[in-house]
Parts: sequence; C-alpha cells; structure tokens
Amino acid sequence: MSGVPIPAEVVQVAGKRLTAAAEELDGNRVAALVVELAEEWGVVRLWDDVCVPVLAALSGRTAAGIAVEHALSEGVRVGLDVFRRDPGVGPAADGVLLAGAEQEEHGLGLHALAAALRERGRGCLLVGPALPWAALASAVGRARPHAVAVWSQSPVTGRSYRIGRFAREFPAVRVYGAGPGWVEPLAPPVTRLDSLSAAIEVLWARGTHSVVAAPMVTRVIPIRTRTVS
Repeated sequence: MSGVPIPAEVVQVAGKRLTAAAEELDGNRVAALVVELAEEWGVVRLWDDVCVPVLAALSGRTAAGIAVEHALSEGVRVGLDVFRRDPGVGPAADGVLLAGAEQEEHGLGLHALAAALRERGRGCLLVGPALPWAALASAVGRARPHAVAVWSQSPVTGRSYRIGRFAREFPAVRVYGAGPGWVEPLAPPVTRLDSLSAAIEVLWARGTHSVVAAPMVTRVIPIRTRTVS
C-alpha cells in the first residue's frame, strides 16, 4: 500500500503512540510499532507520513528532550533494520551500496531506503555512517556494486566536489547523492536522489540485482530531521 497515503486519523494515532513510547525511552516498543506500521502501510508511507513528522516535531532543546529524540531515532532504526531482514541471506554481487559520507554521523533515511528495497525483494548490505572516502572506495572494490548512494545530512559533509571525484574514480558504477546535505549542485556523473520513492524507483528498477547499503533523508529521502542517526 506504499502508494496510498495513510489516513490522517491513523497518522495521528501512530504519531502519538511512537511519541509516547519514545518519551518512556522504550526503544523496543518504538521498533515494534515501526514494524507493525511498515507491514500494514509499507515503508515509504510509514517514513513519509509518520516517522519524518514525528522526528521533526521533537525539539531536543533540553537534556530530557535529547534523550527522547535518541530513543525515538534508535527505535525507528532498529524497526527498519529488522523489517523483512533475513540474516541468512548475504549481499548479492553487482548490487547497490549505501553509505554515509565521510564524517556524517546521521543516516536514518538510508535505513528507510534499505528497508524499502528489501520490501521489494532487493537485498541490502548496510555499511554504516561516516565512511571515509578511501574506505568507501575499498568497499566498492570488494563488493563490486552497480550503484552507490552516499548520504549527507549536513552541508559540512555534503561536498559535491568530493563525491564527484569519487564517481569519476569508478566510471562503471552509478553514483547517487542522498540526503539534505548536498546543497551544492551535483554535476554528472553524480545524480541526486530527491525522495525515498524516487530513490526506490531508480535503485530498484535498475536491473535484476540487489542493493548494498550505508546512510540517507526525510523525503530525500529527505530526511530533514535533526536526529536522523
């Protein structure tokens, strides 16, 4: 049901349940709710209609607020990571690699992308946030993906010249910039992913292979939330 918006009343109730669980610092309950909603409405609708607004609504201006934000973010991450995951299935060759840009500690959006791809039958390998460019190059050499998506949450880590250089080092690999941190234009051969649904269309429709992953955004997905980590 990923193409059908979640009814407003369902969104409201779901948001209240997630917030209540986070305020109790109950990450396991947050994760369980995420899985429940993903199963019913699909990852895209869960992310766009519920997770992003709830994450954005938390202020995180006090010590208690920061703890709640972290509990919510971690619970959402765990829920997305366990959704449709088969620990016995390894990454396929010639797949998709998702990674967080160097020094980028946030990447909840990429977890949403990985879950959405698994939902559509595309396996994922999440390599994590803050991957140095040299390490990313090494991972590409070992995994041999056909596509790489690099997540940046902040302009500090979203250096267009650096992802452009990386893309030119691997001309046979399609390279995408994801997240709100890429504020400067991304020149070919790099392509920007502007939403979770667009990212899925590009990465899922490209051939018959799986995806290898590392961090992404709120409707770039943007994930324009403060604590996406």
